[in-house]
Amino acid sequence: MPVWSEDFAAFRIEEVLRCQSENRAWSKALRQRNADLVNSRLAKLISQDAYVSDRKLVHEDTAECRRRAAILDTQIGRRMLDSPLRDN
Repeated sequence: MPVWSEDFAAFRIEEVLRCQSENRAWSKALRQRNADLVNSRLAKLISQDAYVSDRKLVHEDTAECRRRAAILDTQIGRRMLDSPLRDN
C-alpha cells in the first residue's frame, strides 16, 4: 500500500490531485495483480489455498483503495467549492 495521510487540511488542490493520481495507479496495479493471480490459478501454477489467501489480500487492498478514492473525491469536491475561480 502506498504511504497515506488522512489529514488533508494543509494540502493544496494540486497535492490532493497528485494523491488521486497515485491512488488510480495503485488501483490499476491491483487490477493487474488480480488478473495475474487468476491466470496463475487457471494455469495451475499456484495451489487453491495460495490463490484464496492471495485473493483475500488483493480484496482487502482493493477495498482500501476504494475507501481512499472516496476520501479524495470528497476532498477535491470541497476544494472546488471553496475555489475563488469557481463560477457563481
